[in-house]
Amino acid sequence: MIIQRPIQKKIEGKLKSGKVLLLLGARRTGKTFLIKQIIKSLNTHRLLLNGEDFQVAAKLENKSISEYKQIVGKNKLLIIDEAQKIKDIGRILKIMIDEIDGLTIMATGSSVFDLSQKLGEPLTGRNINFKVFPIAQYELKDLENPIETQSNLEQRLILGSYPELFSMSGYAEKQEYLIGLVNSFLLKDILELDNIKNASKILNILRLLAFQVGSEVSFSEIGQKVALSRNTVERYIDLLEKTFIIFCLGGFSKNLRKEVSKNSKYYFWDNGIRNAVISNFNPLSLRNDVGQLWENYIISERLKYLAYQTKPANVFFWRTYDQQEIDWVEERAGKLFAFEIKYIKNKVKIPEAWKEAYPESEFSVISKENYLDFIT
Repeated sequence: MIIQRPIQKKIEGKLKSGKVLLLLGARRTGKTFLIKQIIKSLNTHRLLLNGEDFQVAAKLENKSISEYKQIVGKNKLLIIDEAQKIKDIGRILKIMIDEIDGLTIMATGSSVFDLSQKLGEPLTGRNINFKVFPIAQYELKDLENPIETQSNLEQRLILGSYPELFSMSGYAEKQEYLIGLVNSFLLKDILELDNIKNASKILNILRLLAFQVGSEVSFSEIGQKVALSRNTVERYIDLLEKTFIIFCLGGFSKNLRKEVSKNSKYYFWDNGIRNAVISNFNPLSLRNDVGQLWENYIISERLKYLAYQTKPANVFFWRTYDQQEIDWVEERAGKLFAFEIKYIKNKVKIPEAWKEAYPESEFSVISKENYLDFIT
């Protein structure tokens, strides 16, 4: 099944000379496939390089302007896949885009650590960033009818939506793929990024975060459990964010003394990766974490939807010290929208503290009955 990704048209619309387009996302989310689809639609001379090829890296590192011009030749579009593998890539791209007239560059990377942090400074004003996620339900709305979507829901809660899964038929094959993806690619990227020697520590932290989905996270508490300092735990979790495995949700507060705002929650960009980390692919009927799976799925899908629709929003959770809470809060165009996320719809009352503090806000419950309106 070929899934037409909406981000493709956005990227094509920004292909202008003098710009560097950065496609950022975890491994195997479809960045290379996107590039190939874009190339098919273009009628221009282009050069495609793979940053993971050591010969390509050697060819691009520490060269003069004239040498870069020679490499690019008559091509008007330069594409570098997995560009973060090339040392000092930010400076290299800056020289090329500044000195080669009429050139446009597309670069992909599985980490914002190198591509956004290290090259962010030299490319200020020249780069346009795009995030590439695992397949969103929003991208499938025209490919599935409601009955198909409903029948696929449980599998997406358990196995997630990495693109290659859609071409696999066997449940066991999909499980094996996800476990291999975690061990062979995602963790490998992290270890290479910061010269981390102990992969087991990263995995232990990930497992703890997986079990704490929907709950506030204490770096100190995790540090005690994995025998690492609080600062080291914070650094490792930051790396997990920068390699697009997890994302952080902060607490909402308007400085009311009874609101919690310092702590954060962490979610996985894909349910399948979360379940691979804890080695649990059991069906929903045999699980005690259905609420966590549902919350993680809805929140990650909502973020994908907001990104693809280019709807700017500040997002949070909300809780008071006396345990009144709301799962998801959006601040859009100066207005507050509060959502409680429940797999099975039941009567949920808006918390009194929220109602009193933010009477103009809107409140809704997101369940199996209405979730598609929220994420598509």
